[in-house]
Amino acid sequence: MQLEDLEVVLKVAEFQNITAAAKELDMRVATASAALKRVEQKLGAELFIRSTRQLRLSNAGERFLPQCQQALHTLENARQNIRADLDTVEGELRIAVSSDLGRNLAIQWFDKFIESHPNVSLKVNISDSNIDFYRDSVDVALRYGSPSDANLYGFKICNVPAILCANPEYLKSVGTPKHPHDLVAYNGLFYQLHDIIHDVWTFSDNKNKYKIKMNGNRASNDGDLVRRWCNSGKGLAVKSCLDISNELLTGKLVNALPKYQPRPSELWLICPSRQSITPAIRLLRDALRGNTAEILHKLVQKNILHKSILKSL
Repeated sequence: MQLEDLEVVLKVAEFQNITAAAKELDMRVATASAALKRVEQKLGAELFIRSTRQLRLSNAGERFLPQCQQALHTLENARQNIRADLDTVEGELRIAVSSDLGRNLAIQWFDKFIESHPNVSLKVNISDSNIDFYRDSVDVALRYGSPSDANLYGFKICNVPAILCANPEYLKSVGTPKHPHDLVAYNGLFYQLHDIIHDVWTFSDNKNKYKIKMNGNRASNDGDLVRRWCNSGKGLAVKSCLDISNELLTGKLVNALPKYQPRPSELWLICPSRQSITPAIRLLRDALRGNTAEILHKLVQKNILHKSILKSL
């Protein structure tokens, strides 16, 4: 059983099609098919159930694929560690990032990272859905919130204050709220995840907490769309200060309730295991910490954030 054969198996599982997997790997379909058969013969079990249109994992395949993926990650990590001793970082890095952060900030950060490390290539998965590292063929995810699974491992990038934001023209037309209780009269723009609409907003003034059930006529499972609605003056939204940093710095969006803070979050770089952390991922972690610190400093200088956020950097 060759390593190249295992890579073919993983690609077939990803695309559920031998032809598509062969095209991705730049090899003949017959070569990919032969590689799959060799692995199945060595294992003594079929990894896929064949149909006329596609393949799907068998019970044996569902058990084998995650361990196969982890084994290849471990081998790649060992190879990267050797390369690191030679001051060389190379290879493909598959990263998942949330919609809003990915499109508006992270893509620029990733471009700079590749310019600094030209032997690294990136595949970027942009989605607000939860990532399954093995199903989605992802090496690392840049996400809000610390890892909830004890089997995952992550690096905290920074603390991220949230802001109740609005287009200044919207506030001119409806008035500026003075207290969280005023918000029931405003139109909320909501993020939706797994059919759950996040329409209950929590605020704090360091003494009291306020939980507000909002009314609103727009909700989406795409954070970037919520930001666009807010930019165009459709209502109020609670957003990460990073996601809307460009708008805050240019004045296109403002903090509608500066004396009250929505629940903050944290930005994390998450890996499927400690063994999967390569030198490239560590370098990416350091670069992301620098990128986010630069933005947070600018927001403090503009008096959009309190300088206390800089203590966490």
